[in-house]
Amino acid sequence: MTPARILVVEDDFVVARDIRQKLIRIGYSAVGSTARGEDALALALEARPDLVLMDIRLEGAVDGIEAAQRIRESCRVPVVFLTAYADDETVKRASLTEPFGYLIKPFEDFQLRTVIEVALYKHAADRKVRDSERRFVATLSSIGDAVIATDDEALVTFMNSVAEALTGWTLAAAIGRPLSEVFKIVNEETRKVVEDPAAKVLRLGVTVGLANHTVLLARDGREIPIDDSGSPIIDDDNRITGTVLVFRDITERRHVEAELRKAQEDLARVARLTTIGELTVSIAHEVSQPLMAIVTDAAACQSWLSKDRLNVYEAMRSAERIEKHGHRAGDVVKSIRALTRKTTVTMALLDINTVIADTIDLLRSELRQNEISLEVYLPSGGRAVSGDRVQLQQVILNLIKNGIEAMEASTQRPRILRVSSQFDDASTLQITVADNGIGFDSAKAEDMFDAFFTTKPEGVGLGLSICRSIVEAHGGRLWALRNSPKGSIFCFILPMTADGAPDNNP
Repeated sequence: MTPARILVVEDDFVVARDIRQKLIRIGYSAVGSTARGEDALALALEARPDLVLMDIRLEGAVDGIEAAQRIRESCRVPVVFLTAYADDETVKRASLTEPFGYLIKPFEDFQLRTVIEVALYKHAADRKVRDSERRFVATLSSIGDAVIATDDEALVTFMNSVAEALTGWTLAAAIGRPLSEVFKIVNEETRKVVEDPAAKVLRLGVTVGLANHTVLLARDGREIPIDDSGSPIIDDDNRITGTVLVFRDITERRHVEAELRKAQEDLARVARLTTIGELTVSIAHEVSQPLMAIVTDAAACQSWLSKDRLNVYEAMRSAERIEKHGHRAGDVVKSIRALTRKTTVTMALLDINTVIADTIDLLRSELRQNEISLEVYLPSGGRAVSGDRVQLQQVILNLIKNGIEAMEASTQRPRILRVSSQFDDASTLQITVADNGIGFDSAKAEDMFDAFFTTKPEGVGLGLSICRSIVEAHGGRLWALRNSPKGSIFCFILPMTADGAPDNNP
């Protein structure tokens, strides 16, 4: 290895010569020597030594302490002080220059070697730390997210350029200030101040994230929706020495999510219209039945009111049946209108059993045409669920339709479709649609819910994907099981609502 290059700054010529000789004896290289503090910096910049041995007391106006400070600021060469004076005041003043060691004159060769080796090792370690810090700062400065670091009192110690742009604070203005002053956040809906993540991290000692609907109040008055996470900085003794906050502007993400929701709603409406088109014959039959009954009862009413057969009681009964059939036809029309209209999602308290019953009414003719026996188990007295009536009706309609089509393709007799609801526990309600049709491959139980996956020759593969999206948007879960001995079972759960009366108007 190349021997370390040492600069000697000593005002005693004899001592300086002795030090240079010692350095050569113990394997180092003396690259220069001066007796004046004024010349020490220039010599250090010229010779670029690995270490400087600096006498504290020097000739001229600049003593060794001031010369060491200049060298430290200009070229960061480690300095070891040489002195015969070790009084407290001198040591305290010299310590401000962050020296790498002291040697009390006179000293032996082994003492000089030990101090130099320790100083060089410490300087190399400090350089690695500085390099690591520079890489850390460069990395945090170049990433796309905003970053703020604090100390263990939640005072700002670092901000990257993204954080400066979002908060409206420069690093120079923010450094040393409480994070809560620089990073002001409130709940978007309630406008209540949200606890800053650094304080929460320091209080809990764990990584934390912001709740939804949090906005940053920038220094210039802007309000920026954000999400973030805060993490503790932990030292070797497992003590929290600070925090790091990473956050981002989610304005664009919100816009994309809104567009995606709109696209999903449009796609769901198209799927509903397609289903209604497929059910045209069945729906026409459901409407024509009460209309024919109305015509029949109207004729009977007229007959009972004729002069020859006047019977007010029977006429009243016919009129009551007309009213009943009219309501039935009207309910079918209302259900169809609700399924076809384009509206925004409306969450309300619903009796899911009523939604199921109304949906089944649309399919009764198709069930009869395919010789399918319907078994319905809808227990009364359940609590309401919060949901969009049209969307949930679409889910039930699709699942029943799938069951009918699965049994159409099967020679199994009898054909049985079971629709039920039950309380899973105190907080969830499970709806089940089971058939004994052709079933499905267990390996494809999850693939069925992927968009455009279909086993039907004329299928598009969107129905189950849309159903799962709707159920998950309601805080629920949809899955499929194989029925025994044959067929399919589709189940979905919805969270129940403890309070409130359901709204069952289509």
